[in-house]
Amino acid sequence: MNLIEAQRLEVTLGSHKVLSHVDFHVAPGEIVTIVGPNGSGKSTLLRTLLGALRPDAGKVTRKPGLRLGYVPQKLMMDPTLPMNVMRFLSLPKRVPAAERQAALDEAGAGTLGERPMSGLSGGQFQRVLLARALLEKPDLLLLDEPTQGLDQPGSAAFYRQVEHIREHLGCAVVMVSHELHVVMSASDRVVCLNGHVCCQGHPEVVAQAAEYRALFGTGTAGALALYRHEHSHRHDAACDHDHGHAHDHGHAHTRSEAS
Repeated sequence: MNLIEAQRLEVTLGSHKVLSHVDFHVAPGEIVTIVGPNGSGKSTLLRTLLGALRPDAGKVTRKPGLRLGYVPQKLMMDPTLPMNVMRFLSLPKRVPAAERQAALDEAGAGTLGERPMSGLSGGQFQRVLLARALLEKPDLLLLDEPTQGLDQPGSAAFYRQVEHIREHLGCAVVMVSHELHVVMSASDRVVCLNGHVCCQGHPEVVAQAAEYRALFGTGTAGALALYRHEHSHRHDAACDHDHGHAHDHGHAHTRSEAS
């Protein structure tokens, strides 16, 4: 049984239809990365899965008792607030100190407990947010571009930690990302979104190191260049709204499967 399923989702924000006929699912233990250009609906899909947004049409079905952990794209905090990491992890509800420390250890931030939140680097702050999500003991961890603003080594280290968490805790992971190396190294399945699901499939490791370095760390355009949607057919119900045109986004180093 899938942990979560979305069927024929439609979401309109203001006068703009952000998601149209989106089908999506996550199986136990898998890492799914959602990629797409700015404005493609990635964060909107994540917020709808969380229940923070109500779809205009379609539905989200969760496995009974499903526990969710969420790492937002960013969290604004008053830098003058005198709060250390351990105190932050006990808000808004009190959490035993041992559980907070265990979550920090799992997130690779075990030495940060007494550090002031205002004194953390970007990477440290994101690991603390990851620890906070782990306090929920999630079956499914949702990450909304959690490494935005981090440098390349910091991003790579963060996602290695996510892979470790998946292996150690057995939770599934959904990541919104535009980072090429994440798509290649961490994902069991990649979903390409642009208001609707263009395609999805299992990413392959890039064969040649030089090509990998040339593409590593590129932005959205570079990530989308990984995908050549070689559809010899018109879109089916899950890949509609492109009027039957095949996609060819450039130099393919992964294989995408029609959804």
